[in-house]
Amino acid sequence: MAKQRVVVGLSGGVDSAVSAHLLKTQGHEVIAIFMKNWEDDDDDEYCSSRQDFIDAASVADVLGIPIEHVNFAGDYKDRVFAEFLREYQAGRTPNPDVLCNAEIKFKAFLDHAMRLGADTIATGHYARVRERSGRFELLKGLDPLKDQSYFLHRLTQSQLAKTLFPVGELKKTEVRRIAAEIGLPNAKKKDSTGICFIGERPFREFLNRYLANTPGPIEDDRGRVVGEHVGLSFYTLGQRKGIGIGGLKPRGAAKGGSEHAPWFVARKNMAANTLYVVQGHDHPWLQSTALSADDASWVAGSAPPAALLAAKTRYRQSDAVCELGDAADDAFALRFGDAQWAVTPGQSAVLYDGEVCLGGGVIASAH
Repeated sequence: MAKQRVVVGLSGGVDSAVSAHLLKTQGHEVIAIFMKNWEDDDDDEYCSSRQDFIDAASVADVLGIPIEHVNFAGDYKDRVFAEFLREYQAGRTPNPDVLCNAEIKFKAFLDHAMRLGADTIATGHYARVRERSGRFELLKGLDPLKDQSYFLHRLTQSQLAKTLFPVGELKKTEVRRIAAEIGLPNAKKKDSTGICFIGERPFREFLNRYLANTPGPIEDDRGRVVGEHVGLSFYTLGQRKGIGIGGLKPRGAAKGGSEHAPWFVARKNMAANTLYVVQGHDHPWLQSTALSADDASWVAGSAPPAALLAAKTRYRQSDAVCELGDAADDAFALRFGDAQWAVTPGQSAVLYDGEVCLGGGVIASAH
């Protein structure tokens, strides 16, 4: 590859640090940018952005590259957080990481990098880009345990044309080995989990600041009231912990264990302000063989033809064989051979043809 000016998003984590190192060893001119996306309460115990910047700056120092601290908090609040709250208020469970990639990391950050005269940008995501006859494909990262193409499925041709994923070809163990070998200060830093603006804080406590909620009944699949919920926004389909009815046994439960089966959130009725729960992981209410999605985004720029493909309806699941019907540019429907568990409106359904990520959409309904 010809030598380029590459602007790297340096997060303070080991993946972006090794990405910057790899680009520098390839002879590129590397400039680091630290993105600050949240500032409402970044002085509290849960928000790590200050420490992350210190880590990013010390990595830049070791690598001998300039670093700039850029504040995207206003963009983030308008484009990601407002949508996140709207979705929760409507009873759905959004994925802010997908939105953050589409709206901040590969829009606001990309625009900023281009103003700095960048040829390309790079991040520490585990994914790959392949060019084929002038078109760009988004591929899974080679480490199946770390592949992040699911979160990147809304990237467009113009974004992929200007993006590098240096660690996409590597396994995480190799990334950590390289970091230790070159003496990076964050070589052993643990991976961040959780949503960037929430960090490790209790989720319900965080949402409580922003959403007004009305308590209401919790009913089981036979219509019996088994408890009271604190507000529908605070629950997600498939949720097991924190429902607040853990010790309850329904009257007349059969002997032999079913009375002890755990409760799961299975449905929400927003109009009636009712939460429905069922007992047992394999309850029929938790299984879906079809879904419809809207707000679709296709990597190629238009919908793929009807075909037998694979899909993920949540990040950590393995690919599930599915049939894509005639898809529109903004909506599609999938039918699965095997029932999928707790398919959740608001989450992303992402389609794959082998290792190629085709795009996806926001789950609207499942049955």
